[in-house]
Amino acid sequence: MIAALRGRVDAVGDDWAVIDVQGVGYLVFCSARTLGRLPAPGAPDEARLLVETHVREDHIHLYGFAETLERDAFRLLGTVQGVGAKVALAILSVVPADRLGGVLAAQDKAAIQRASGVGPKLAARILSELKDKATSLGAVPGPRPAGVAPPDGPAPVVSAATTGDARAALVEDATSALVNLGYRRLDAWEAAAQATAALGDAATVERVLGAALKALGQQ
Repeated sequence: MIAALRGRVDAVGDDWAVIDVQGVGYLVFCSARTLGRLPAPGAPDEARLLVETHVREDHIHLYGFAETLERDAFRLLGTVQGVGAKVALAILSVVPADRLGGVLAAQDKAAIQRASGVGPKLAARILSELKDKATSLGAVPGPRPAGVAPPDGPAPVVSAATTGDARAALVEDATSALVNLGYRRLDAWEAAAQATAALGDAATVERVLGAALKALGQQ
């Protein structure tokens, strides 16, 4: 099995590149985002791609990724019935791997449907089956975002009151309110999730919404 390739870029197409490794050209299928990070064909700089090898009765296909997270996202998408390698790459062409976890957690159907070959039913299946896997792609509220101030005193510890179902409900309520105000669902979810984590025990829908609005206003 081929796990990685390093060589000069010989040619590039809409969804593929040929990597020349010591005189041998390997055809590798890639997302638009990975293709955009490759050196220009004929350039002296070498490209390095992580590779997923698919062996079938009638072909051997290589799929290339600029980073580990994109490869992991490709593998995860492939576990959903109806999502083949071509569709997985199409999704990763419109949704960066580092934002896919947020899209899944936010249940952002519109973002998934922007990919070629993904209709409403398939988008719904992807979101339903992979929602619980969102954290494996980094969909965990990060540090306090700009504009989100902690309550008076030391930053609180997040307890059971703002974890699990209760925390998810806070995030969803705030996300829905932000979407109704015209924000994209993914942006709204990320701001609401980070605000909820930052506020900890002091989190309420009103406080989360206010903090999220302040953070979104500074972007």
